[in-house]
Amino acid sequence: MKELLSCVLLLIGILLLPWGSYAQEKDPEIDIEDSAEVFLEAYSDDFEEAFFEALKQKGIENYDRAINLLLECKRLDAENIVVDHELAKAYFANKNYNLARDYGVAALSAEPENLWYLNTLVSILEKQGSTLEALEMGMLSDNLQLQENLALIYYKKEQYEAALTILKKLKKTNFLDHLASKINDSIKKRDENRQKVSFSATVTNSSPATSTVVGYQGRIQGLIRTNNYMILKQVAAEALENFPSQPYFYYAQGYAFNKTGKYRDAIEVLEASLDYLVGDIALSNKIYEALAEAYNGINNSVKANMYLRKVKPGF
Repeated sequence: MKELLSCVLLLIGILLLPWGSYAQEKDPEIDIEDSAEVFLEAYSDDFEEAFFEALKQKGIENYDRAINLLLECKRLDAENIVVDHELAKAYFANKNYNLARDYGVAALSAEPENLWYLNTLVSILEKQGSTLEALEMGMLSDNLQLQENLALIYYKKEQYEAALTILKKLKKTNFLDHLASKINDSIKKRDENRQKVSFSATVTNSSPATSTVVGYQGRIQGLIRTNNYMILKQVAAEALENFPSQPYFYYAQGYAFNKTGKYRDAIEVLEASLDYLVGDIALSNKIYEALAEAYNGINNSVKANMYLRKVKPGF
């Protein structure tokens, strides 16, 4: 078992190399991904077995089992910060946000410059409608590396104004100047897209016929053909607000989320559509394929393959 775990940890280390290179190159283009960062120098066989099985159970979304195993790891090694971080992620995935926050704070407090720990805690606090600043952790103002990491995280989450607010407080460096430039470019593109969406919505809403189920379907099909995903998201959301039991509109919104890299949002809306599917095999196939794409987007091949197996050929 120990040899197997060592191989897994080595593989995880290889997969995390882009973040390692961030520390040296500080490239703001690097994506923030879920991490199972593990560095264990000495551990008992019981700890090793429980930890390895916890990662496996979390990977197949059996979060209750994963949490119990991680708590056993915590009992065996109460000071292990990696376990705190894994518990934060497992509780977060299980939608127990208070416990997720507590373990996330413990991990970050122990290693305030760890980008992974910070990203996990920020994501948890977002779900609670809170921010890292609201926790009033002393390390926030004292640790310049943490603030730099936080600006990068906000940028990757498209929270551009929050990122700029942090950057204005920091001493200028080449990296921070480059990041600020990228943020300002993103704000400009976002505002331009909003103007296009507003204009399109004004034009397309001028006719009452476009606000029917058939009208929305026609508009959505046209937006999919032209790859106009920003407007597609808005039109699909509007269609769902007016016709919340139409699975095609869930599919359209999920499709747009997939095409813009918002895979977790896509999963949420696409899985909601399954409650309204009744006998439409062709649409079911599209939704299953879109779900497979979304789960592949978050590197969950187990769920992706599960949905692909649901696709019925010939439709």
